[in-house]
Amino acid sequence: MGYTIRAVRAEDWALAKELRLDALQDPVAAIAFLETHEQAVAQPDEFWQGRTATAAEGTTVRQFIAEDGAGRWLGTVTVLVELPGVVDYFGYTPEVAQTHVVGVFVRPEARGTGLAQALFDAALAWSWALPEPHVERARLYVHEHNARAQALYEKAGFKRTGNTVEAAAGREFEYAVERS
Repeated sequence: MGYTIRAVRAEDWALAKELRLDALQDPVAAIAFLETHEQAVAQPDEFWQGRTATAAEGTTVRQFIAEDGAGRWLGTVTVLVELPGVVDYFGYTPEVAQTHVVGVFVRPEARGTGLAQALFDAALAWSWALPEPHVERARLYVHEHNARAQALYEKAGFKRTGNTVEAAAGREFEYAVERS
């Protein structure tokens, strides 16, 4: 399966919206994402335009996508910059600059092809290349019952840290990879 990994562009907002809505209909979406399909579909186009434009700028957030030769998006990952001393969504305050990997989704027909690893490679390369802040680690959260995602993240080099948070769908495990 051929694909290209690239960062989103502001004009990609309709494709970003389409892929996100598809991700939120995945059978494990209820434990994999913090928003529902109903919440996302209710957002106006301006929301998707702004979200995609911010991710395209690549200063505090960057979204990567995998695109096949016909231009169909096969998967995505988004990376958020987290600064030391700034409280995150879960009430955690990082001690070092880090990135937070979110919104991981690969279409079923592209799973098991190496595409997810390529998306993670792009996300981590971006994280480590940031001139400011100097990122020391990348992390993500995964639901305790999402074994498929846990296996994927471990294969990509993330290790369970022992930290957990409670989310609406239940307990989430933190996984991280340290800058080498």
